[in-house]
Amino acid sequence: MKIGNHTVSKDYGPAPYVTNVAMAGIKNTNFRTTIWTGEHMQMTLMAIPPCGEVGLELHPDTDQFIRIEQGKALVKMGECKDDLNFLQNAGCGDAIFIPAGSWHNIINTERAPLKLSVIYAPPHHPKGTIHLTKAEADKVTY
Repeated sequence: MKIGNHTVSKDYGPAPYVTNVAMAGIKNTNFRTTIWTGEHMQMTLMAIPPCGEVGLELHPDTDQFIRIEQGKALVKMGECKDDLNFLQNAGCGDAIFIPAGSWHNIINTERAPLKLSVIYAPPHHPKGTIHLTKAEADKVTY
């Protein structure tokens, strides 16, 4: 994927790196592309297909910051898997803060792909992770 003078086809961390994250997020077509992994933080880009979702997740020791680069979503969070009592609509430019230990899901409510940039602290995926589809990502356990 070409972004300005940069091609995002690998994980550039932990080296210094500058990119236009909004443009990178919009151009990303993979379900998940890890673009930078450091010792304490990681950034991935996600493309969620129409009517698709990130999927119900829990990261016990990882905080997440998600920014919507394109599209609209329904954000669900809660302390229990079966009681996601925090529901909020979010759109382009909105930031979603997910505390470690919170169950969460992000659902695409549009007929176009939902484009996200995601920061994990500490890193959650192996350096260089690329998942073309959600089905591919669902097969992996960390």
